[in-house]
Amino acid sequence: MQALRQDGRSTCELTLQRSDGTFFDASIDCLRSSRDDALTHTLRVAISDITARRKRTDEERRIAAIAFESQEGMMVTDPNGVIIRVNRAFTKLTGYSAEEAIGQTPNLLNSGRQDGDFYRQMWEALKDSGYWQGKLWNRRKNGELFAEWLTISEVNGPDGRTTHYVGAFSEITRHLEAEAEIHRLAYYDALTHLPNRRLLLDRIAQAMAGSTRSNSFGAILFLDLDNFKVLNDTRGHDVGDQLLLQAAERIQMHVREGDTVARLGGDEFVVMLLNLSADAHEAAAQTRLVGDKIREALALPYPLNGCDFHCTSSIGVSMFRNHDVPVDTLLKHADLAMYEAKNAGRNTLRFFDPAMQTALEERSALEADLRNAVSDGQLRAFYQPQLDDSGRVIGAEALLRWLHPARGLVLPGDFIALAEGTDLIRPLGRWVLESACQQIRKWSASKVTQHLIVAVNVSARQFHQSDFVDELAAIVARTGADPARLKLELTESLVIEDIDKTVRRMQQIKAQGIALSLDDFGTGFSSLSCLKRLPLDQIKVDQVFVRDLASDPDDEAIVQAIVTMGRILGLDVIAEGVETIAQRDRLREFGCLRYQGYLFAPPLAPDEFERFLCEGAGS
Repeated sequence: MQALRQDGRSTCELTLQRSDGTFFDASIDCLRSSRDDALTHTLRVAISDITARRKRTDEERRIAAIAFESQEGMMVTDPNGVIIRVNRAFTKLTGYSAEEAIGQTPNLLNSGRQDGDFYRQMWEALKDSGYWQGKLWNRRKNGELFAEWLTISEVNGPDGRTTHYVGAFSEITRHLEAEAEIHRLAYYDALTHLPNRRLLLDRIAQAMAGSTRSNSFGAILFLDLDNFKVLNDTRGHDVGDQLLLQAAERIQMHVREGDTVARLGGDEFVVMLLNLSADAHEAAAQTRLVGDKIREALALPYPLNGCDFHCTSSIGVSMFRNHDVPVDTLLKHADLAMYEAKNAGRNTLRFFDPAMQTALEERSALEADLRNAVSDGQLRAFYQPQLDDSGRVIGAEALLRWLHPARGLVLPGDFIALAEGTDLIRPLGRWVLESACQQIRKWSASKVTQHLIVAVNVSARQFHQSDFVDELAAIVARTGADPARLKLELTESLVIEDIDKTVRRMQQIKAQGIALSLDDFGTGFSSLSCLKRLPLDQIKVDQVFVRDLASDPDDEAIVQAIVTMGRILGLDVIAEGVETIAQRDRLREFGCLRYQGYLFAPPLAPDEFERFLCEGAGS
């Protein structure tokens, strides 16, 4: 029993037993004590059953203890920030035991990633509202940094003064890493880790806004690696990826800090240059200087798996200042300029010009019309006579003509390059082959024409398609043409692309009884050893050497060497583009006794060709 207070009251708690033998928690209040006489002492006592209250208090304490030992790290500090208690999760997350942490301040975990202003603002928030919540970086005992989400609450006593601070935190490092990974996947190329199209477009938009304020020019350089597909197809995508990584590094080495290098996909890269001169001509010169350095760097050999690979680049440039054009249009302009660079021979740089847009639109319209030319019956096969030295017509070259309903007669020079750049060359080439074979079949019925050999040009795309040999055999069989009257003309660049594969395919064609001629000889890079391997019947002197044959000693020497080479190898030699008697006579002096050109006849429609023969021209 406690002693009486000055007011005559005293309280204590203890466990009592009821008359039925059960126990209960009781609070005993001694209300007053008095002395009745010398021997008697009276004490007034109030007994209260506090079993329910004590259970509730114990429950609250147990819940509080469980909450304190949650999965979140927790620490309790005194008003001065000295740690007086931590839970097990704190130890697990930080590496510090309770003994190591108690008596220290939270500065024990300081990572140095937050500055003094950060902590001043935190304490100001605590003083103003008694609460702070936010993200910060801390350091574990082993020195490892980790990100946490921290909540600090102020605890006040009955008098309103701060008695404690309670901090609860959970690690969010993985969450932040996941956010960073999501951001990387959304805005960066997976292979090179360069910005992708999405991030590039955003940066271009910001750069255009910035150029409005600075009045300086910026530039977009659209880069495409030349012949990259050849590497991918012959050496595999793994090797191709190695080249792309090296190319990305080389580009980055030649731009300034603040410029952007992005990969759009495949072998296409974009460079954005900022803060160029306010003068258009000077800005263009600055851009060309950077572009040429990048182009030269990309043209250096690439060491790939012990071998060097050479790969140049074509670069298109579009300048910008202010918001003169939309971002997509600006990028499209650079893309157009890049294709102009490719058309100019590759490994070069071109600036966008509005005329490019007009040319592209015309090209697109022509391509759309060309796609319908076969199905709409607009194609025609003309035949240019080939003669021997006696003037006798020995054959003809089939030449494609396009009779357009609105454009009129369209010559190959206006559409073959377009067809070569698309898959259109395949149906066009198939149509010419079919027409030539049908003509051979028709001419075989006449004594005047049955001896003629018809030559047909075959494109590289057509020749290298996997089923070309089978397709050729099917056309010959279907039309009933004599294969001995068919001759295929292959370009020099076609046959040297993959010499082993080309020789095998040529042998398969020869096995069908079809002759082979090497067209445009002398314009490529064939060597004598390469030429010896090819199962050829004929070589054709290109008209570029015939044109100035009578006046240019260099052309004379080249033609003479070609004719001599053909004779040594046992090949027939024919010259194309013969337009004057002087050219014909010079060729005859060198021993070239087969001719084709306007001196004798232009390309003729089949009925015109037959009339030409019947009239005995050249006989």
